[in-house]
Formats: sequence, C-alpha cells, structure tokens
Amino acid sequence: MMINRRLIDAVGESRKYIAGNVVAQWFSLVANIIMMGTMAHFLQCLYENTLRKQDVLFHIFLIILSLAVRFVCTLFSSRMGYLSAKSVKRTLREKIYRKLLRLGNSYREQVQTSEVVQIAVEGVDQLETYFGAYLPQLFYAMLAPLTLFVVMSTISMPAAIILLVCVPLIPVTIIAVQRWAKKLLAKYWGEYTALGDTFLENLQGLTITKIYQSDEFKHREMNEQSEHFRKITMKVLSMQLNSITVMDLIAYGGAALGVILAVNQFRSGAIELAGCLMIILLAADFFLPMRMLGSFFHIAMNGMAASDKIFRLLDLPEVTQKASLVPTDSSIKMSDLGFSYEADREILQDITMDFPQGSFTAIVGESGSGKSTVASILMGRNKGYRGTLTVGGIPLSDISEQSLLKHFTYISHQSYLFKGTVRDNLLMAKADADDRQLWKVLEQVRLADFLRQENGLDTELKETASNFSGGQCQRLALARALLHDSSVYIFDEATSNIDVESENDIMEQIYQLSKNKTVILISHRLANVVKADKIYVLRNGYLEESGTHKTLLMQEGYYSRLWNAQQELENYTRGGCNR
Repeated sequence: MMINRRLIDAVGESRKYIAGNVVAQWFSLVANIIMMGTMAHFLQCLYENTLRKQDVLFHIFLIILSLAVRFVCTLFSSRMGYLSAKSVKRTLREKIYRKLLRLGNSYREQVQTSEVVQIAVEGVDQLETYFGAYLPQLFYAMLAPLTLFVVMSTISMPAAIILLVCVPLIPVTIIAVQRWAKKLLAKYWGEYTALGDTFLENLQGLTITKIYQSDEFKHREMNEQSEHFRKITMKVLSMQLNSITVMDLIAYGGAALGVILAVNQFRSGAIELAGCLMIILLAADFFLPMRMLGSFFHIAMNGMAASDKIFRLLDLPEVTQKASLVPTDSSIKMSDLGFSYEADREILQDITMDFPQGSFTAIVGESGSGKSTVASILMGRNKGYRGTLTVGGIPLSDISEQSLLKHFTYISHQSYLFKGTVRDNLLMAKADADDRQLWKVLEQVRLADFLRQENGLDTELKETASNFSGGQCQRLALARALLHDSSVYIFDEATSNIDVESENDIMEQIYQLSKNKTVILISHRLANVVKADKIYVLRNGYLEESGTHKTLLMQEGYYSRLWNAQQELENYTRGGCNR
C-alpha cells in the first residue's frame, strides 16, 4: 500500500508525529462510538418510554464529553500532521542542499538547475500530504475497521462480518490503479520538469527574444509544450476522478448493505432497536477511513513520483573529496589539455599554457574559441578534461574544492549579486571584515562616493541588483573579489557590456592587482591585454599563438589581424562620434 521505507527512513523524525496522529484519530473514533451508542440507547429509551430525568442529563453529559474529546483529538491530529509535514520539508530540502554542496561547482554536469528548483520546491511540497495525511490515514484505516468490528460483533456478528469483508474492496481498487497511476505520474513529472526548463530559459532570454522579434516563435513553442502538459494533467485528473467514483460506490454500497441487514435483523427480533441504530450510525465509519485514504492516495502518488526524482538527485555519484591543498607556489601549468561537452564536438584541443605565480596572463580569441571553457576548468566546474593540469606541481583533480575556491577567485561579466544590502554581498568574501575594510575596497573600485549618497553599506540591492547599473554591479563584484584576497584571480570578460568609465576603472584595478597576484584576464577586447606579461591566442579550440603584445604584432599573424580590425573599428567609431 505504497509505503516507501527509504523515504520514511530519510525523515525518521516524522515517525513520532505519524504515530501521534494515528492515536489521536483512534481516540476520536472511540469517542464517536460512545456518542453513537449513547444516542442509540437514548432513542431506545424514548421508544420504550423508560427514559428518566437523570438519564437525560447523563446521556447529554456523555454526548458533550464525546464531542469535546473528538474536538481535542482533531486539533491534536492536525497538529501532528503539521509537524510531520514541517519536518519532511526541512529535512529533505536540507538533504538536497547538502547534496548540491557535495557535488560542488560541477553539479550542473549531472543535473539541470531548473529541475533541482522544481523538486526542492514543488516536489517536496507534494510529500507534505504523504507524511502529514496519507501515512497516518493508512494505519488508521487498518485500525478503525477492526475496532468497529469488535464493537459491532457484540451486537450482530453477521452484519459485522459483512461490513468487514467489504472494506478490503477499497484497497484492492487502490492497488489495481497504483501500477497504471505510477507510470502516468512519472510521465506527468517528466512533462512538468521539461516545461519548467523551457519556461526558465525563455524567461532568462526574454530581452533577447524581444530584440530579435522572435517572441512570437517562442510563444508558440511554449504553447505547444504547455498543451502536452495540459493533456497529461487531464489524464491524471481523469484517473483520479474515475478511481474515486469506484471507491465511493464500494464504500456507500457496503454501508447500505450493512444497514439493510441490520434492519432485517431488527424486524426479525434478532437485535434490539439500540443495536440496529448503532449499526446504521456506524456502518459508514467502516468505510470512511479507507475512502479518505483513497482520496489522499492520488496526491500521495504524485509525491511518490516526486520522491523518485529527489532520490535520483541524492543518488548522483559524488567525486571523492581530495585532501590536497593549493600550495604556496600557485603557479599553473597545463599541457595537452582537451575538453568536450559532447563526444563528437571538441571545445579545446591540445592546449598548453603556463601561468607563473605573480604573473599577468591574458587569453584572447574570437567568441567560441574556448576561452571561458579554460576558466571553467580552472575553477573546477568542468572536470572531464584530458591532459595534465597542475597548481604548484599538484594535479588540479587532487586539490580539494574548498581549498581551490579559497585561493582562486572568479569574476565574470555577470557575477551574481544577491538580494540584500551592499554589506551582505561584501561579507560573503570575508565574513569577519569590518566597515573600514569594506569601505577601503569600495574606494578602490570608486563606488564609495555613490554609496555615501545612498544608504552607505546598508544600501539595498534588489533581485539580481536590478536597481544598479551594469558598471556599478561590476564594480561591486570586483570589490567583493578584492576583499576575498586570494592567490589567483580569473577575470572572464569582466568589462563586457559596461560603460567606458567603469571599464577603465576596473582595468586599472586589474593592473594594480597583477603587481602582487596571479591574474588571468580573458577578454575579447585586445586593448585591455596590451600590458599582459604573456598573451595566449585561441582559435577554434586550438592554441594559435602566444607571446607579448609587441611580439605578436611583429609576427603579423592571427592576433595581429584581430588587433588591426579592432583598431580600425574603434577609430571609425571615434571619428563618427567626432563628426
């Protein structure tokens, strides 16, 4: 009956809440039996005209007491369900988060971010019903008919047996539906996550689709996928409605059969009026717990389908944590490095580069040449590379991710700024930094004057720092990086798509940083790499050339052609502006 031992073991804390919920429901049932028995006895006394005044008060007292017990038990049961659901959400989301931390920077090689978000939010929410309602109802639905059978067997054994025999027909229906429902819900969740992926992608690329007027095409594409999801949703709802109808027929048909038998026995004199009324009043209670279980079943099945995805994430293989640390000598050497995202499409081929400690090295090339892939490999986000890559003579694959991220700082053209204050974002780099240190790095990136006109370090950033300009965002990201004070800094197109003033200020800080840190600058704009100690030129995944700016110009090769083309374009632009 859909008991997932692994899921229950994963949230062991919920067991005591489930048990408390079942006990509360059982006491509520006992109180209901006493109340119905009291009412039946009261009506028999009225029928036989044997009711006394003190009997009336006693019956009323028992009924009120039974109602009070049922009220308290209902509140306690709801509380237990809430606590169970709360523990499930907290425990599973913490497990998912810790799993992602263990997977590290490269988790996206195994699972999509949108899928993680969906199962951590919607998927875990679906399990709220499984733990908070379905499991308690499952155990109570087995306990309640047995309790009622014991009570009713003292009144009419034939009626009690017939009612008890009809009860299992409901779980038989549930089991019959379960196999089909499991496949259907697995397909439902597949369509759901696919739709989520598409929606997230379209949302992130909304500006681009508007610029190129392809929003209508994306709209149609989204509608088609939404239609697929609508159809599978309708199949799920139809399955639920049909199975509920069958369970209703069994439940109320079985109760009606018990009532008919009780009335016939009363007419034949086999049982008294009170006994007949007891059977009539409690017949439905034989089936209602199992019927309620059936209504929770479909929601719980949805949760079980979600749990499959949760455990698929939790079971992803983890790279064994390495014990090596980044050595004092943080020079980087790569030899014959190769990498591909897909088996038949090479991104990097036989790349050999050296990044001596305390050097200023640049990597340039046209878009798609593999520049950012090199940065991702250095930061541990892409692990399946070929060739050798060492830091201070130690293979990068042997260095712990924690040590790597402590000594390597990565700044891209879209470094993420979190919703909160400027102080919150800066303290991520150094939690124990005081205000003096925070203002110092802000002065370095020339953002201090702007913030003093706002709310200082407590200036609020909206989601994705949408209330800051592109240049201000990059300055703040650079300030955070400076505060991190690591051995190696990797700037990946850090000055793209910002104003000229911000670009010049950021480049000035990069030059200053390169005097005592290892700096790797990835840039499409060659004017920014003129001062580099060495420039590596990539072309279609190969290392085309290397040398200083002056040497590469003298070779009159690929770099020289790129430089001349950019200079002509910039001179033309400046001339156009002057005119």
